[in-house]
Amino acid sequence: MSTSSVMDIGASADAFIDHAGYQRMFRADHLTLGIFLPLRFYEGDMAVLEGQGALVEYIDQQGFAAVWVRDVPLFDPMFGDAGQLFDPFTYLAYLAARTRNVALATGSVVMPLRHPIDLAKAAASIDQLSGGRLVMGIASGDRPVEFPAYGLDHAARGERFAESVSAFRRWLQPAHGTALHPWAAQGLQLLPSPASARIPLVVTGGARQSLDWVGQHADGWLTYPDATHDRAGPLRLAEKIRAWRRLVPDGGFRPHMTNEWLDLVDDPDHPRVPLQGGYQLRTGRKGLIELLEAWQRAGVNHAALGIQFSQRPAAEVLQELAEDVLPLFPSHDGPRPPHRRW
Repeated sequence: MSTSSVMDIGASADAFIDHAGYQRMFRADHLTLGIFLPLRFYEGDMAVLEGQGALVEYIDQQGFAAVWVRDVPLFDPMFGDAGQLFDPFTYLAYLAARTRNVALATGSVVMPLRHPIDLAKAAASIDQLSGGRLVMGIASGDRPVEFPAYGLDHAARGERFAESVSAFRRWLQPAHGTALHPWAAQGLQLLPSPASARIPLVVTGGARQSLDWVGQHADGWLTYPDATHDRAGPLRLAEKIRAWRRLVPDGGFRPHMTNEWLDLVDDPDHPRVPLQGGYQLRTGRKGLIELLEAWQRAGVNHAALGIQFSQRPAAEVLQELAEDVLPLFPSHDGPRPPHRRW
């Protein structure tokens, strides 16, 4: 597949001026907040997810920028994490019907495991059903066992990822585009089109690509945050973000995102303490605010917070975040998603 067309290259904010989800989440020099799903960790009983849809409605009503769903096709007991369980696009369709403004983000779709036509069809459908709220995090995959189950070579995932990004964007080009997919000569067209010109593709980690490739082709970049319990971690993250942005070819703004799994305790003065080798963070509200401020100074534009490991009830944690943290990092105004009666 060729990667020479304009649509194969990442785009700056101007290309997403009409995209409701992108505009709600991202501005230069500002940070917004999102919530990762599930809100409670799955340990063999689906009942743990009961009531989550209503809490997502609360997230939307309180003004958070985004909700994030993960893509874990197969549960690997050795890995131990089933993700958010539902197929990401099926679940986003359900959430699109229950929300009005919050961006719907994937973190992240495993591109090499999916056919680009099916991905483009699903993504464009969600984008239309939600009024342009889909922000699509994409990855090369971190669970080796999934690839042979699909009949694919795990070692080739980097090449398949780059090819899938190119093909995905080509299938979503308008019929009058200048670099259509090879089947355009036969009149084939993928419908529906996205709600706006294109769907933002946020590359997660390295995706087996060079940093230069990510600078050239990503509409945004999602990376792990480095250490979150001290001042050094955000400083190292800032260096990483600056190195990536120097490689953005047009010099325009492209957003950076990061995430953290929180055990937010009820003592607001509780210090930031790393858990599980730094994979989780136990902190009080003030420590979280200090971390978010440090991320904002580092150039992070969106923080996706996972609360599935918090010991307090999810509703209680969300209420504290909404009342005491979110006002310091408000979501942005942008185009209102049209409320069509599909």
